[in-house]
Amino acid sequence: MSAPDGNLVSAYVSEAERDAEVSVRPKRLDEFIAQHRVRDQLDLLLQGAMRRGSPPDHILLSGPPGLGKTTLANIVAAELGTGIRVTSGPAIERSGDLAAILTSLAEGDVLFIDEIHRIARPAEELLYSAMEDFRVDVVVGKGPGATAIPLDVEPFTLVGATTRSGLLTGPMRDRFGFVAHLDFYAPAELEVLLRRSARILGVPITDEGSAEIAGRSRGTPRIANRLLRRVRDFAEVRADGVVTVETARAALTVYDVDALGLDRLDRAVLTALVDSFRGGPVGLSTLAVAVGEQPDTVEEVCEPFLVRAGLLARTPRGRVATEAAWHHLGRKPPNGTFGLEAPSAPDLFSMDTDEP
Repeated sequence: MSAPDGNLVSAYVSEAERDAEVSVRPKRLDEFIAQHRVRDQLDLLLQGAMRRGSPPDHILLSGPPGLGKTTLANIVAAELGTGIRVTSGPAIERSGDLAAILTSLAEGDVLFIDEIHRIARPAEELLYSAMEDFRVDVVVGKGPGATAIPLDVEPFTLVGATTRSGLLTGPMRDRFGFVAHLDFYAPAELEVLLRRSARILGVPITDEGSAEIAGRSRGTPRIANRLLRRVRDFAEVRADGVVTVETARAALTVYDVDALGLDRLDRAVLTALVDSFRGGPVGLSTLAVAVGEQPDTVEEVCEPFLVRAGLLARTPRGRVATEAAWHHLGRKPPNGTFGLEAPSAPDLFSMDTDEP
């Protein structure tokens, strides 16, 4: 028998990963772990709308990636018993693309737009009238002969998700009747989530094993479930199949996830700050070059967790490694304030720290 084609294998693996992620997602609001305030508020919104027999107000969900915004959008549709249409802001490049989606919706459907802050401006302006009046004006033709054709849209509920709510325009934000922010999960909440996911995936796991994985998951359910699947692989191949604390530690060491949840890139950023720039301050672009990554990757992927963990500080003069970062890397911290003192007058001969 010939070996399977590499592309087919990778496609199969990625599809299997997606299926596993979908299978552990909660299907109903009462299955959704943590985010208690958001969950209660959303329950009131949906129950009130169903009693009135009308679609609920449009919903905006904001927060870091991996906290359950997509899951909540699917839960909204499931609780309402309606269909859901899923798209993303970058995929809607023209107003005509959005008009085609809106006019295909059935009454009461949910339209989920991920990364809604990246929607094109013409499409955003078209969305205003659809959200308020359930009507869109499609322009046919160009120049003086252009004609606007009004089209009715069935009443629907828009669920928008964004990781950067500050980039939303004021008119867009004001048209959402319910705005919620999702926070990072506590380790105890992630333990509950991991035990639930392990039951669904058929993975034997001890309480200590789930606690070990939860402590390295950066407060993010998506990361917790991903680490659980990788630890499961390790347990099945190199252990007895049970995820214990020893198995979890050994597996996560193989996958370069340390005790705080830092991965290879996180440690590379801290190591560059400490070893190459004596703790900083150093500019974002300079730091990105030092670790061989794009500035956007360092700023959006690494920094949020490093700042939240107290390992990195963003100052007007640049990025600075905190005392905790030195200790985490096993280095002896220098005496001083770690670049966190008030900025001094510019020095023409000092290192360029470019943008903060």
